[in-house]
Amino acid sequence: QMADPFLYNTGERSHYGCLGHEVQIEYLKAYVCRPSFSTDKAVIVVHDVFGWQFPDIRYIVDLMAGHGYITICPDFFKGTKPWTSIDHWADFPDWMKNHDPMKVDKEADVVLKYLKEQCGAKKIGIVGFSWGGMAVHHLMLKNPQLTAGVSLYGRIVRDSEERYSLLNPTFFIFGEKDHTISLDQIFLLEDKLKQYCKVPYKIKVYPGQVHGFAQLKPEDMKPDDKPYIEEARRDMIDWIKMFV
Repeated sequence: QMADPFLYNTGERSHYGCLGHEVQIEYLKAYVCRPSFSTDKAVIVVHDVFGWQFPDIRYIVDLMAGHGYITICPDFFKGTKPWTSIDHWADFPDWMKNHDPMKVDKEADVVLKYLKEQCGAKKIGIVGFSWGGMAVHHLMLKNPQLTAGVSLYGRIVRDSEERYSLLNPTFFIFGEKDHTISLDQIFLLEDKLKQYCKVPYKIKVYPGQVHGFAQLKPEDMKPDDKPYIEEARRDMIDWIKMFV
Protein backbone atom coordinates (compact mmCIF):
# COMPACT_ATOMS: atom_id res chain seq x y z
CA GLN A 1 0.00 0.00 0.00
CA MET A 2 1.52 3.27 -1.11
CA ALA A 3 1.20 6.23 1.23
CA ASP A 4 -0.63 9.25 -0.13
CA PRO A 5 2.25 11.28 -1.63
CA PHE A 6 0.32 14.55 -1.38
CA LEU A 7 0.48 15.64 2.23
CA TYR A 8 -1.56 18.72 1.47
CA ASN A 9 -5.30 18.18 1.55
CA THR A 10 -6.41 18.63 -2.05
CA GLY A 11 -10.07 18.60 -1.03
CA GLU A 12 -10.54 21.66 1.16
CA ARG A 13 -9.00 24.29 -1.03
CA SER A 14 -10.01 27.77 -1.96
CA HIS A 15 -11.70 28.47 -5.27
CA TYR A 16 -9.54 30.01 -8.00
CA GLY A 17 -10.81 32.30 -10.76
CA CYS A 18 -8.52 31.85 -13.76
CA LEU A 19 -7.13 34.66 -15.89
CA GLY A 20 -6.58 32.66 -19.09
CA HIS A 21 -8.74 30.63 -21.46
CA GLU A 22 -8.96 27.13 -22.94
CA VAL A 23 -7.98 26.31 -26.50
CA GLN A 24 -8.01 23.22 -28.72
CA ILE A 25 -4.66 22.38 -30.37
CA GLU A 26 -5.00 19.45 -32.76
CA TYR A 27 -6.11 16.59 -30.48
CA LEU A 28 -5.16 18.37 -27.24
CA LYS A 29 -7.04 20.75 -25.02
CA ALA A 30 -4.89 23.36 -23.30
CA TYR A 31 -5.14 26.26 -20.89
CA VAL A 32 -3.36 29.42 -22.09
CA CYS A 33 -2.62 32.72 -20.41
CA ARG A 34 -0.84 35.57 -22.19
CA PRO A 35 0.95 38.57 -20.71
CA SER A 36 -0.51 42.05 -21.26
CA PHE A 37 2.14 42.87 -23.90
CA SER A 38 3.34 40.97 -26.93
CA THR A 39 6.39 38.71 -26.58
CA ASP A 40 8.20 35.93 -28.44
CA LYS A 41 8.96 34.05 -25.20
CA ALA A 42 6.83 31.17 -23.96
CA VAL A 43 6.67 28.61 -21.18
CA ILE A 44 4.99 25.19 -21.18
CA VAL A 45 3.65 24.11 -17.77
CA VAL A 46 3.37 20.35 -17.21
CA HIS A 47 0.68 19.47 -14.68
CA ASP A 48 0.88 16.87 -11.92
CA VAL A 49 -1.32 13.76 -11.52
CA PHE A 50 -4.37 15.97 -10.86
CA GLY A 51 -4.35 17.13 -14.47
CA TRP A 52 -4.53 20.30 -16.52
CA GLN A 53 -7.75 21.62 -14.92
CA PHE A 54 -6.46 21.53 -11.34
CA PRO A 55 -6.71 25.12 -9.93
CA ASP A 56 -3.19 25.11 -8.45
CA ILE A 57 -1.63 24.44 -11.84
CA ARG A 58 -3.71 27.14 -13.52
CA TYR A 59 -2.54 29.54 -10.84
CA ILE A 60 1.08 28.74 -11.85
CA VAL A 61 0.25 29.32 -15.55
CA ASP A 62 -1.20 32.73 -14.69
CA LEU A 63 1.81 33.51 -12.48
CA MET A 64 4.27 32.77 -15.32
CA ALA A 65 2.19 34.86 -17.75
CA GLY A 66 2.36 37.72 -15.24
CA HIS A 67 6.15 37.55 -15.58
CA GLY A 68 5.94 38.13 -19.32
CA TYR A 69 5.63 34.70 -20.93
CA ILE A 70 2.94 33.23 -23.18
CA THR A 71 2.17 30.31 -20.86
CA ILE A 72 0.36 27.11 -21.75
CA CYS A 73 -0.66 23.98 -19.86
CA PRO A 74 -1.78 21.26 -22.27
CA ASP A 75 -3.73 18.18 -21.18
CA PHE A 76 -0.91 15.64 -21.24
CA PHE A 77 -3.48 12.99 -20.21
CA LYS A 78 -5.22 13.49 -23.58
CA GLY A 79 -8.74 13.54 -22.20
CA THR A 80 -8.33 10.52 -19.91
CA LYS A 81 -9.28 10.85 -16.25
CA PRO A 82 -6.66 12.45 -14.00
CA TRP A 83 -5.92 11.04 -10.58
CA THR A 84 -8.29 12.40 -7.92
CA SER A 85 -7.96 12.68 -4.15
CA ILE A 86 -10.71 10.07 -3.69
CA ASP A 87 -8.95 7.41 -5.78
CA HIS A 88 -7.24 4.54 -3.89
CA TRP A 89 -3.45 4.65 -3.72
CA ALA A 90 -3.30 0.89 -4.18
CA ASP A 91 -4.45 1.52 -7.77
CA PHE A 92 -1.83 4.20 -8.41
CA PRO A 93 0.83 1.95 -10.04
CA ASP A 94 -1.76 0.73 -12.57
CA TRP A 95 -2.90 4.26 -13.28
CA MET A 96 0.74 5.30 -13.81
CA LYS A 97 1.22 2.52 -16.38
CA ASN A 98 -1.36 4.28 -18.55
CA HIS A 99 0.01 7.75 -17.76
CA ASP A 100 3.73 7.43 -18.36
CA PRO A 101 5.58 10.76 -17.89
CA MET A 102 8.26 9.51 -20.32
CA LYS A 103 5.66 9.32 -23.11
CA VAL A 104 5.03 13.00 -23.63
CA ASP A 105 7.17 13.67 -26.71
CA LYS A 106 4.33 13.77 -29.23
CA GLU A 107 2.27 16.16 -27.09
CA ALA A 108 5.30 18.38 -26.50
CA ASP A 109 5.87 18.59 -30.26
CA VAL A 110 2.22 19.55 -30.91
CA VAL A 111 2.46 22.33 -28.31
CA LEU A 112 5.87 23.58 -29.53
CA LYS A 113 4.50 23.80 -33.08
CA TYR A 114 1.47 25.76 -31.84
CA LEU A 115 3.62 28.18 -29.82
CA LYS A 116 5.95 28.82 -32.76
CA GLU A 117 3.38 29.00 -35.55
CA GLN A 118 0.34 30.50 -33.82
CA CYS A 119 1.94 32.57 -31.05
CA GLY A 120 5.22 33.63 -32.67
CA ALA A 121 7.31 32.13 -29.87
CA LYS A 122 11.05 31.96 -30.54
CA LYS A 123 12.33 30.90 -27.11
CA ILE A 124 10.39 28.31 -25.11
CA GLY A 125 11.02 27.04 -21.59
CA ILE A 126 9.23 24.35 -19.61
CA VAL A 127 8.34 23.83 -15.95
CA GLY A 128 6.67 20.76 -14.44
CA PHE A 129 5.44 19.59 -11.07
CA SER A 130 5.71 16.04 -9.67
CA TRP A 131 4.45 13.88 -12.59
CA GLY A 132 5.20 16.93 -14.71
CA GLY A 133 8.66 17.24 -13.14
CA MET A 134 9.46 13.73 -14.37
CA ALA A 135 8.17 14.70 -17.82
CA VAL A 136 10.41 17.79 -17.79
CA HIS A 137 13.48 15.72 -16.86
CA HIS A 138 12.66 13.40 -19.77
CA LEU A 139 12.04 16.22 -22.28
CA MET A 140 15.22 18.09 -21.33
CA LEU A 141 17.14 14.97 -22.38
CA LYS A 142 15.26 14.61 -25.66
CA ASN A 143 14.04 17.92 -27.04
CA PRO A 144 16.61 20.60 -27.98
CA GLN A 145 13.80 23.08 -28.80
CA LEU A 146 13.25 23.59 -25.05
CA THR A 147 15.64 26.39 -24.07
CA ALA A 148 15.49 25.72 -20.31
CA GLY A 149 13.59 23.52 -17.87
CA VAL A 150 12.56 23.46 -14.23
CA SER A 151 11.60 20.12 -12.70
CA LEU A 152 9.82 20.43 -9.36
CA TYR A 153 9.96 17.25 -7.25
CA GLY A 154 10.08 14.90 -10.19
CA ARG A 155 12.99 13.01 -11.63
CA ILE A 156 13.39 9.96 -13.84
CA VAL A 157 13.55 6.90 -11.65
CA ARG A 158 14.87 4.34 -14.13
CA ASP A 159 18.64 4.20 -13.80
CA SER A 160 20.65 4.71 -16.95
CA GLU A 161 23.52 6.97 -17.89
CA GLU A 162 21.36 8.72 -20.51
CA ARG A 163 19.43 10.29 -17.65
CA TYR A 164 22.10 12.91 -17.06
CA SER A 165 23.00 14.20 -20.54
CA LEU A 166 20.71 17.22 -20.39
CA LEU A 167 20.51 19.21 -23.63
CA ASN A 168 19.81 22.62 -22.09
CA PRO A 169 19.93 24.30 -18.65
CA THR A 170 17.78 22.45 -16.11
CA PHE A 171 16.93 23.26 -12.49
CA PHE A 172 15.70 20.57 -10.07
CA ILE A 173 13.66 21.71 -7.06
CA PHE A 174 13.01 19.31 -4.16
CA GLY A 175 11.41 19.42 -0.72
CA GLU A 176 13.52 18.13 2.17
CA LYS A 177 10.61 16.12 3.63
CA ASP A 178 9.35 14.65 0.34
CA HIS A 179 8.74 11.01 1.19
CA THR A 180 8.58 10.03 -2.50
CA ILE A 181 12.14 11.29 -3.16
CA SER A 182 14.82 10.63 -0.55
CA LEU A 183 17.80 12.90 0.07
CA ASP A 184 20.04 9.98 -0.98
CA GLN A 185 18.37 9.99 -4.39
CA ILE A 186 18.88 13.74 -4.67
CA PHE A 187 22.59 13.43 -3.78
CA LEU A 188 22.96 10.65 -6.36
CA LEU A 189 21.36 12.86 -9.03
CA GLU A 190 23.80 15.63 -8.14
CA ASP A 191 26.83 13.32 -8.34
CA LYS A 192 25.80 11.95 -11.71
CA LEU A 193 25.07 15.38 -13.16
CA LYS A 194 28.56 16.49 -12.08
CA GLN A 195 29.95 13.56 -14.05
CA TYR A 196 27.86 13.64 -17.20
CA CYS A 197 26.06 16.95 -17.63
CA LYS A 198 27.59 19.46 -20.10
CA VAL A 199 25.10 22.33 -19.64
CA PRO A 200 24.25 24.51 -16.63
CA TYR A 201 22.14 22.72 -14.01
CA LYS A 202 21.12 23.38 -10.46
CA ILE A 203 19.66 21.31 -7.62
CA LYS A 204 18.09 22.93 -4.58
CA VAL A 205 16.39 21.38 -1.55
CA TYR A 206 13.92 23.52 0.43
CA PRO A 207 13.91 22.91 4.21
CA GLY A 208 10.93 21.15 5.78
CA GLN A 209 8.92 21.00 2.54
CA VAL A 210 6.81 18.03 1.46
CA HIS A 211 5.91 16.74 -2.00
CA GLY A 212 3.75 19.22 -3.90
CA PHE A 213 4.69 22.27 -1.83
CA ALA A 214 5.48 24.76 -4.58
CA GLN A 215 2.21 25.03 -6.44
CA LEU A 216 -0.04 26.02 -3.54
CA LYS A 217 -2.09 29.17 -4.02
CA PRO A 218 -1.26 31.95 -1.50
CA GLU A 219 -4.44 31.50 0.53
CA ASP A 220 -3.72 27.75 0.95
CA MET A 221 -0.17 28.19 2.28
CA LYS A 222 0.69 27.43 5.89
CA PRO A 223 2.58 30.36 7.49
CA ASP A 224 5.72 28.28 8.24
CA ASP A 225 5.94 27.06 4.65
CA LYS A 226 5.14 30.34 2.93
CA PRO A 227 8.74 31.71 2.75
CA TYR A 228 9.99 28.45 1.18
CA ILE A 229 7.11 28.26 -1.29
CA GLU A 230 7.69 31.85 -2.35
CA GLU A 231 11.45 31.28 -2.61
CA ALA A 232 10.96 28.18 -4.78
CA ARG A 233 8.67 30.13 -7.12
CA ARG A 234 11.10 33.03 -7.36
CA ASP A 235 13.93 30.59 -8.05
CA MET A 236 11.86 28.86 -10.76
CA ILE A 237 11.04 32.18 -12.43
CA ASP A 238 14.64 33.45 -12.13
CA TRP A 239 15.94 30.31 -13.86
CA ILE A 240 13.51 30.76 -16.73
CA LYS A 241 14.35 34.48 -16.97
CA MET A 242 18.07 33.69 -17.06
CA PHE A 243 17.79 31.39 -20.06
CA VAL A 244 14.49 32.07 -21.87
